[in-house]
Amino acid sequence: MTGEKDQGLAGLTDEEVAERVAAGRTNANTDVRTKSVGQIVAEHALTLFNAVNLALAVLVLVTGQYRNMLFMVVVAANLLIGVGQEVRAKRMVDRLTILTQKEVTVVRASGERSVAPSELVADDLVRLAHGDQVPADGVIVSGHVSMNESLLTGESTPVSKGPGDELLSGSFVDAGSLVARVTRVGAEGYAARINAEAKYVKPVRSEIQDTLRAIIRLGTAVLIPLGAGLFLRSLLMDGGTPSDAILTSVAAVIGMIPQGLVLLTSSVLAIATFRLGRRMVLVQQAYCVETLARVDTLCLDKTGTITTGEMEVSAVVPAPGRAADEVAAALARIVRANEADANETARAILAYVGEKGESDAAPADRAVPFSSARKYSGCVTADGRALVMGAAAFVLGAERAGEADALARGLDATERVLVVAEADGFDGADAIEGAPRLLGCVAIRDQIRPTAAKTMRYFLEQGVELRVISGDDPRTVSAIAARVGVPGAERYVDATTLATPEDLDAAVDGARVFGRVTPQQKRELVRALHRRGRTVAMTGDGVNDVLALREADCSVAMASGSAAARNVSEIVLADNDFAHMPEVVAEGRRSINNLQRSASLFLVKTVFTAVLALICIVMPPYPFIPIQMSLLSTAVIGIPSFVLALEPNHERVRGSFLANVLARSLPASAAIVCALLAELVLGRALDHSYDEISTVCTVLVAFVGIALVWRISQPLTPLRGALLAVIVAIVALGCTVGRSFFEFVDMDASMGAVTVAAGVVAVALFNVVYDRSLAGYETSARFARLVSKVEGSHHGRD
Repeated sequence: MTGEKDQGLAGLTDEEVAERVAAGRTNANTDVRTKSVGQIVAEHALTLFNAVNLALAVLVLVTGQYRNMLFMVVVAANLLIGVGQEVRAKRMVDRLTILTQKEVTVVRASGERSVAPSELVADDLVRLAHGDQVPADGVIVSGHVSMNESLLTGESTPVSKGPGDELLSGSFVDAGSLVARVTRVGAEGYAARINAEAKYVKPVRSEIQDTLRAIIRLGTAVLIPLGAGLFLRSLLMDGGTPSDAILTSVAAVIGMIPQGLVLLTSSVLAIATFRLGRRMVLVQQAYCVETLARVDTLCLDKTGTITTGEMEVSAVVPAPGRAADEVAAALARIVRANEADANETARAILAYVGEKGESDAAPADRAVPFSSARKYSGCVTADGRALVMGAAAFVLGAERAGEADALARGLDATERVLVVAEADGFDGADAIEGAPRLLGCVAIRDQIRPTAAKTMRYFLEQGVELRVISGDDPRTVSAIAARVGVPGAERYVDATTLATPEDLDAAVDGARVFGRVTPQQKRELVRALHRRGRTVAMTGDGVNDVLALREADCSVAMASGSAAARNVSEIVLADNDFAHMPEVVAEGRRSINNLQRSASLFLVKTVFTAVLALICIVMPPYPFIPIQMSLLSTAVIGIPSFVLALEPNHERVRGSFLANVLARSLPASAAIVCALLAELVLGRALDHSYDEISTVCTVLVAFVGIALVWRISQPLTPLRGALLAVIVAIVALGCTVGRSFFEFVDMDASMGAVTVAAGVVAVALFNVVYDRSLAGYETSARFARLVSKVEGSHHGRD
């Protein structure tokens, strides 16, 4: 019927379209977009970590000792892993956007044609039908429709609209068809204005990343003066060549930058994102896996998160003297007759009658499609019965609507109730003839995801506080939250009553469910939780969620939602299944807990090399060259850390990442420094050569390193036992078979004596200090100040 009414409408001419294109009045895509490949590469490549390592590599390159540049393999691998993971996620999310794009029918003076939404111009006429998404803000010229604006407002109930009513870009035609004139294009549109507020760089909120940056910054600040001091000492006082001085200095300072830890972190998080990807969870920012494992508050959008975004039949109530089967049969005939133009309500009833075995309803002689003006749909069956379903006031009339209210008395007040009746017939304009006879009523409600309640229980068991924030009616949201087990669901508030920022801030402490929330209020709620020291995760799928998703520490979007919501979120659930959230938390816990254990191995080297470099400025020589440090890094640090980091681990995350790491690494660093100092002193007294000192020092570091791996591997498993055996074998082979490559020498009696004596004392010292450290670091004020100073080296510079 819309086509008949709008035949006289004239669209823009080609000249008028060209004028608007020249004036820039086109519907350019203004969605928040994913990062470009160039941005991703730049973010990973232009870092202090890469700059420091590149500078050291250039210095080694000058000496011609290319094998001592082996550490750059780690740097390159880290870069490739980080960029590869993020580009892969970006392309998957972009592909979702392409799959959901659809051309729109535009009416112009030259005729109708299909164009991309970005090709529309101001004042264009667009024709939309059931299921179409509104491509730009406009005003209805002809047609009556039922609009689904849930992606914009969070309100799941369809809104009826007719000529003169405004359409907002991003909403969907739920039923009916229309012709609308485009009034706002591009950045002027409703959705575009919201998206524009989300176009800012969101900092990565990650304790692991902050710790790495703090260590790298601190290491960089220390290595420059220490490296210069060692270089000058070796060159001017010890008579070494420039090449020897450079190699000695690089070997000393390279250990202060934990390359392996950076690579390990990238690898562990990349593996986590790969595992999640196989479960249809797309991770756009790897560190968010860690963040989600640390959240203490989860803010949930109702539509699309707790609910599926679809409707379901909750009850069918027959009228007195009627049977439920008779009502179900009438419903089946009506929805089957109008199946081609089924809206959300009709699809819910179709699913219901299919389950009830009414799917084989006889074809109708006449279908009466739903109209937002009439508020009902119907059919005339082959045997002449006229059946109608719709709003009570429009089917029965205002004076008889009480009959339906009596039937619905036992239903939930948040459910939408439709009546089913039999009439004498329909006239040519589809108006009901005669007095309808009530058969019964059907109740429709939001369909809750089958796994929603189980997922809520999981987060509650983990100590996570749940908040539900929606644009829907607060009573409806509260009822749904109660059905899935959200504690305090009865404590709801209508956000339209929160007139000032102070009112909203005060509501955060009392309410657990927020209804009729605007996009800006959603963002302010997240900020209010941040002010209370909360780590917040936010889920959503619509344009109305974009600002809050951008503000949250970790944001999760549904793939079926708006492109803007997907693009601003760190995590996208490709199959729209909220039940994957516990899997993401489990991967985060495995990553954090295992990285804490493995990171202690890397920080041992960082600390002892810095202290040793300082000692060797006064008491030369520095006992290692870069290739020897590479052997230790591989055998005692790299291999065990990777094996331990990939083990299953679902324990809750406890304490500060840096504090947990330092408590395990500092005892080993102290023991190593003591052992190396003993060799430097005794080596001079026993007239050991430089190669002999290097050999003894390498073995001593291996002794304490293996002892640390032993301690952090408890309880010992067959895998961990095999790991220890491999570490010992690699060190032994390096010192024997590969001694010429690593520039070691055979041990004589004096070297063996020092190695055994210093090694035994160092391992014993390590075990004593390690036990005391783990027992008291959580309550030690001195240790807390140390952690604070290291963390301050990062925060103070950002």
